[in-house]
Amino acid sequence: MGTMEVLEDEESKRMIWQHGDIVYYPQGVPDPDYCVLKFTAQRGRYYANFRSESFTVESFRGERYNAMRFYIADPHFYHGNLNNRMDCRGFADTEEMNEYMIDKWNQKVSDNDEVIILGDLSFGNVVETIELTRRLKGRLYLIQGNHDRFVSKTTMDMSRFEWVKPYEELYDNKRKVILCHYPIMCYNGQYRLDENGNPKTYMLYGHVHDTRDQRLIEQFQDIIRATVTTNAQGDVGTIPCNMINCFCMYSDYEPLTLDEWINCDEKRRKM
Repeated sequence: MGTMEVLEDEESKRMIWQHGDIVYYPQGVPDPDYCVLKFTAQRGRYYANFRSESFTVESFRGERYNAMRFYIADPHFYHGNLNNRMDCRGFADTEEMNEYMIDKWNQKVSDNDEVIILGDLSFGNVVETIELTRRLKGRLYLIQGNHDRFVSKTTMDMSRFEWVKPYEELYDNKRKVILCHYPIMCYNGQYRLDENGNPKTYMLYGHVHDTRDQRLIEQFQDIIRATVTTNAQGDVGTIPCNMINCFCMYSDYEPLTLDEWINCDEKRRKM
């Protein structure tokens, strides 16, 4: 339950405008027939733990309303071979690696923050993974990776996860975020830019760590970004390609916000 508003100011209309809308609104954003419907929730009901409960949006304000949202990929807790071989993380053993990552996580994240894990959280068994999720701060969301085998175990307590999905699209400070463990080269909303030419969509992924595959993805991005094209309105420009590998080693095992990952990616690519 809630309210609906009709917004006709230019800022609101530009925020959701897409190039294809010109087919329906020939005059573009100023078209008098084009408007935005804003829905504001006030109360509702949800089902959890075998019961249905009512809630008001106001009850979620305060600690949850001001929560941060972080992203991280491929921590691979309990995966000793990654420490010793593929990633060569440099820890003395798996226990030292686990404790370091937990400490970095909990220094950054508060209990009410959101942490979206872009796959391969834990290579541990069910008991180890349950204990891990209880120690990690934040409200956990999992984009399932190929090593997250604990998800399919009937004895696994999944109550620490708000949801587990293979793919998701959401908004983060007016920007669309495409979430998948695997990199998506041509992602939904890729061409969308704001009125200043800034990206309105980012594709966050994991899986490839800091490998040859990541170098190839970076080469692909460079090629796409250098490609000149003309859109339906006759405007000439290059193709946006904003894919960010949220690999945990790139952030020293610290979950980062979207803006922090954007900065981290730009700095790393310039090195």
